[in-house]
Amino acid sequence: MMNFEKRTGPDFGAAAPVYPGNGVPEWYRDAKLGFFVHWGLYSVPAWAVQHGEGVNIPTEDAYAWHQYAEWYGNTVRIAGSPTWERHQRLYGPGTSYEDLADRWDAAAFDADAFVGELVGAGAKYIVPTTKHHEGFCLWDTTTTGFNAVARGPRRDLIAEFHDATRRAGARFGVYYSGALDWHVSDFPPIESDTDLFRYRRNDEHFARYSAAQLEELVERFAPDVLWNDIEWPDGGKGDQDYAVAALLRRYFDAVPDGVVNDRWGVPYHGFLTREYTDIPEIIPEPWESTRGLGYSFGFNQDEDERHSLSGTALIRLLVDVVAKNGNLLINVGPAADGSIPELQRRAMRELGGWLGDNGGAVYGTRPWIRMGERTGAPRRYTTASGTVHLHALDPAAGRVEVPAELEHATLRWPDGTAAEVSHDVSGAVATVPQGLRNAPVAVLSAHGV
Repeated sequence: MMNFEKRTGPDFGAAAPVYPGNGVPEWYRDAKLGFFVHWGLYSVPAWAVQHGEGVNIPTEDAYAWHQYAEWYGNTVRIAGSPTWERHQRLYGPGTSYEDLADRWDAAAFDADAFVGELVGAGAKYIVPTTKHHEGFCLWDTTTTGFNAVARGPRRDLIAEFHDATRRAGARFGVYYSGALDWHVSDFPPIESDTDLFRYRRNDEHFARYSAAQLEELVERFAPDVLWNDIEWPDGGKGDQDYAVAALLRRYFDAVPDGVVNDRWGVPYHGFLTREYTDIPEIIPEPWESTRGLGYSFGFNQDEDERHSLSGTALIRLLVDVVAKNGNLLINVGPAADGSIPELQRRAMRELGGWLGDNGGAVYGTRPWIRMGERTGAPRRYTTASGTVHLHALDPAAGRVEVPAELEHATLRWPDGTAAEVSHDVSGAVATVPQGLRNAPVAVLSAHGV
């Protein structure tokens, strides 16, 4: 996956616009866990081709087999692709992707219940897709009739998400596809990485259209997180009032403790993003790991346990990311009716249960002097307020090595009991209590470090 903070341009030289100086606020760094919600017209067919275990993001000429269900609106236009073939069988020739808007029924969506599941899983911020690359807007926008109030659900879904999230006491963010909008573009389908940046509108008219939509979202919802995707049209990167620099300045005026990501294609960013990527070490800058619970962001009805994170894997992923100075933005992909698939719900609830007992070793922490160890039992470290938390990723082993820097500290398990420590050739070793050996991760805290 590409790193978007490295994609900036065009170069305006001495005429470059002035960007805001806002960094990444402490609330965001403390939050550690957010939930993405990818929901749109793609949730009606809810399908993408599978590639076996793991995520295999297409490169160059492999987009006909794109694994992301939320890319259905592009993949279905590639004649002969598995998505195109399936669409012909299910919906019949002549049924366009945009026709699916009238088949979308969100009758099962209860915003308070939905958000309650996310907060119960430990979410501190929630970021629904307001408009994905398909161009279908989930709020009551004046910019286009291609929206969820005028068609399909006949509801302002973003307003419902926003109100429920605020009631639940979590931070609210918005995802917005700034540079791709297949509904207002006449390009061929994207079939390669090269096409991803070739087949997109960069004209002033589209830049103004995107700016108007983003301004609506900021004015109506004052989002704590502004999460843009796939850059911004080049026609809106100058010093104009409708361009990115001015938009961001107005955003921070409206939301002083807001935060943005790195996918704007300009020489300014907030936190870095890493998508379906394993990061080997601590990244000094604040960053965010994002992926679906399954192998795409939009719901894929063909996924089963082989293609989706278990609760244990999800907990270990969160610990790994936090130990490396990141936040985890994990995605739930609801069915078209607005329900959370049971496979995803199970993992979420296991995560919430674990955080209920161990959240103090995650929320508000920062990386220690190193993220973990390369030898011995797998473990990760976090620290806060003079305490270092050792996360044993394989507690079933019954023992965990304690680094030399911590062996003289007061070592306690989450219930407050002191750790039994012995020494062998590898150094200090703590015995994992029987009651924690079946846990996904066992936390040993070193106090007074």
